[in-house]
Amino acid sequence: MLGARPRTLPAAIVPVALGAGAAAGDGGAVWWRLPLALIVSLALQVGVNYANDYSDGVRGTDDARVGPLRLVASGLAEPGAVKRAAFIAFGVAAVAGLILAAATTWWLLAVGAASILAAWFYTGGPRPYGYAGLGELFVFVFFGLVATVGTTYVLIERLTSLTTVMGAGAGCLACALLVINNLRDRPSDEAVGKRTLAVRIGDASTRALYVALLIAAFVCVAIAARWRPWVLLAFGAAPLAAVAAHLVRGGAAGRELIAVLGATGRVQLTYGAFATLGLVLSR
Repeated sequence: MLGARPRTLPAAIVPVALGAGAAAGDGGAVWWRLPLALIVSLALQVGVNYANDYSDGVRGTDDARVGPLRLVASGLAEPGAVKRAAFIAFGVAAVAGLILAAATTWWLLAVGAASILAAWFYTGGPRPYGYAGLGELFVFVFFGLVATVGTTYVLIERLTSLTTVMGAGAGCLACALLVINNLRDRPSDEAVGKRTLAVRIGDASTRALYVALLIAAFVCVAIAARWRPWVLLAFGAAPLAAVAAHLVRGGAAGRELIAVLGATGRVQLTYGAFATLGLVLSR
């Protein structure tokens, strides 16, 4: 349970909820597919958490962490066991995705394969892209656009501008979580040669990026209101976002950023809940 990192699971739930909200009211939605879409998203999130724990642990980059303990680095679990857990989670996602592909289009298999590869090679393989400062880009694509747009597609079998905009909003918040995580770990990552985006652009620019991502998520809501006005309910999360942004702009560092990480997760959950409610009410 510790290795699955339950606190990160909102990053998998919110885009699926937004995709379902965007599909509501469009007619012809096949709702039995929604639980499978959620299983895919959750299993991928758990899988990438185990994969990161394993890869960072065997590389030694988690040995001087500021954040919560990791299984491999702390010796709480054998590396092989954590690696198996990652691939079991990916297998669960693959089975659920296979059912969805059979019910909709086989092109989803390619999307699913790309998602699993992205999850593994974030910190795995000989040249992990997370070590090259590309983590935020892939998180935006897969835990924002792909998860949200993919959910809408499996429900109504077509794409809409609305779900793309909401996917961008979800992606911004997912990136904000990663940015704070990497800002917290920036000193230790730099020391071991892990060149995350926070290491590459520095402390001040990373803090500015975090604030910009929060703002961009609410800009996406304002754009989505063109189609579903009640989605503006998501601005109910703005006060929480303002508090988190204030802490970051105020120079919170090290263990202080663990609280900001939790605050960002609450922003994400509140944003997702209110936005989904607004999307449904406006259908």
